[in-house]
Amino acid sequence: MSPLLRFATANRPAADAEMSAHSKAERDICTASFHNPRVSTLAERYAQMRDTTRVHERALFSSPRIPSELELQARWFAGDFGKHFVTTTGDEIEIIQFGTWNREAGPDFRDAAIRINDNEPVGGCIEIDLLDRSWETHGHATNPAFEATVLHVFVERSGREFFTRTTSNRNVPQVCIDPATLQEALTANVPLARPGRCQAPLKDLPEERVRTLLEAAAQFRLRQKANRIRNKVDTHGRDETLFQEIASALGYKENKLPFTLLAQRFPLRFLRENLRNCEALLFGGAGFLDTSDLDVYKKSAREYVRQLWDGWWPHRDELQRFILPANTWRLSSTRPVNHPQRRLAALAILARDWPRLQRASGKSSVAAASDFFQALEHPFWNFHYTVTAAASPKKMALIGESRVVDILANVLFPFWMAHDSRPPNPASTGVWPEYEKLPAQLSNRRLETAATRLFGDD
Repeated sequence: MSPLLRFATANRPAADAEMSAHSKAERDICTASFHNPRVSTLAERYAQMRDTTRVHERALFSSPRIPSELELQARWFAGDFGKHFVTTTGDEIEIIQFGTWNREAGPDFRDAAIRINDNEPVGGCIEIDLLDRSWETHGHATNPAFEATVLHVFVERSGREFFTRTTSNRNVPQVCIDPATLQEALTANVPLARPGRCQAPLKDLPEERVRTLLEAAAQFRLRQKANRIRNKVDTHGRDETLFQEIASALGYKENKLPFTLLAQRFPLRFLRENLRNCEALLFGGAGFLDTSDLDVYKKSAREYVRQLWDGWWPHRDELQRFILPANTWRLSSTRPVNHPQRRLAALAILARDWPRLQRASGKSSVAAASDFFQALEHPFWNFHYTVTAAASPKKMALIGESRVVDILANVLFPFWMAHDSRPPNPASTGVWPEYEKLPAQLSNRRLETAATRLFGDD
């Protein structure tokens, strides 16, 4: 969710009930800290205004959405919940390494490392559940596969205290995480909009003031994205972070979660070690190779699918736990040209051609990066919507122009800014002038929602 949209829809109690919504909003927006001369940059002034304004809306959702366990695991591994926590008993926990996704039976992540109360790091596994009592109800306490667990992470507390112990009666620290702290959901739909309380004062502002406010919001958003990517690089490294971020962008809004999971479970390093079969590994892990019967495919697709199967079946048993459930994918609202199978093929090409992408993206050049993405080719997917669809007589771009702009705006520009040696202020870097030149994307639900909240239905 963009900062502009959060500004219009933040869920905090309204203060000073005796004041009218209009007068309160007008005072906060028109005369508050946004114009504070002591705050030097637009992004900083916008951040201060968000923190101090008393213009807030009721929540559009009646209650917070609890993510699925898969989404929680993906967000945890990405570092979205942070690295520092306090256990249910008051101990301080620092995540040294988030580990790797576990291919075998047992906890969700292995080869992790944590630090408890500034002591020496402890290596082991991390398990994530929705409920604190799941450690007992799922039988982890009596399962030897969970003996190496060093941290149990959960979302919801029960009415009574639960102890997490292993088969050797060793206590496992517990940490409660709050999904409400996440800035953006991987699977949430943007709700229907209604005009917000910011509408009236914004309507009366001069156009130049509104333009400055929007520019400040854009700089703030870019800085927030750069900070998140910088933290992610510290956790997973530069290449893995870029690979995961591009994968998420290729998932569009409907399939960000499955693409994120695939990029985490089949990391770039693993795919680069299996270049010949990286496309087969991704398609198998996605669950798109659920049948080996070639008769269900069109004649034009059988040879391609056979190659995928030949590359997947030697690894299938070992990677069985990583195969995504079919209900993870949302296909009904996806345009044929944007089908996840086409985007997954593009992700496989990126893994194979990673050195070329490094050179293109390392130049901090919009033209170089744009040319690279738009030049991607695939002999099968340039002419097919899905593995079961008939061949198209017309060649199709693997990644269209609008998606390239999205990758630039939401991945590469924040990535470039995160690695800029100058202060983390968008306007003071070489990134911002080029960012401003990006063409406007086609209207979407999120943009329409923000526009309605801020400016009404006109």
